[in-house]
Amino acid sequence: MRLKGRVAIITGAAAGIGRESALLFAREGAKIAAVDLDDGGIHSVVLEVDAAGGQALAVRADVSKAGEVQGVVRAVLDRFGRVDILFNNAGIVPQGKIHATSEAEWDRAMTVNVKSMYLLCHEVVPVFLRQGGGVILNTSSATALRSVPDRAVYSASKGAVLALTRSMAVDYVRDHIRVNCLCPGTVDTPSFRQRMAAFPDPEEALRQFAARQPMGRLGTPEEIAQAALYLVSDEAKFVTGAAFSIDGGMAI
Repeated sequence: MRLKGRVAIITGAAAGIGRESALLFAREGAKIAAVDLDDGGIHSVVLEVDAAGGQALAVRADVSKAGEVQGVVRAVLDRFGRVDILFNNAGIVPQGKIHATSEAEWDRAMTVNVKSMYLLCHEVVPVFLRQGGGVILNTSSATALRSVPDRAVYSASKGAVLALTRSMAVDYVRDHIRVNCLCPGTVDTPSFRQRMAAFPDPEEALRQFAARQPMGRLGTPEEIAQAALYLVSDEAKFVTGAAFSIDGGMAI
């Protein structure tokens, strides 16, 4: 029960890393606000948390829109009265070299992957300041630390997440607000499987993606969730501004 009595907002909570983190945090005692555009997915998470004796709230929202983010925070405060953990996990994975990337694709990547984190932090940090502290965890990527082919826009957006994380860690360290980011390698999530299905030979593409990690395999959402749990718990109370690599050796 490492998170007993705490309230956690988790974005991108309908599937993959977000879903597994929501379920794990709930098992460790946290009250969960599961945020996503996938209404069915977040309600499934809430039902599972409730069935296990926990407390959870489903909030359908587009976290790239200021008004909807404000609504998320209001809903969480109305239900639980506080926020202790913000896990900015929602994101998209655009592919392609820069000359083949449209302006619209660039804007969407920056809006979903970076602006959403600004909007949520903008609303949640004042709550933390009133409460005397809190924890922010952002999902960056191994591609923020090591370049891979055909990920120019994605890498740029996740590099921005890394820089934002470090800047906020410096700005709020004396306010007892810790800010860290996860840098996962390739993780076997439902969205990853959808991307693989678009390749002419999905099985060969899967083998190539697994081979990018020196361990020779994909990560699992459960493994990333365990790292997230550490970083938001008191076990990591001396950790801030960290880029936590969990990538099977990809960034070596």
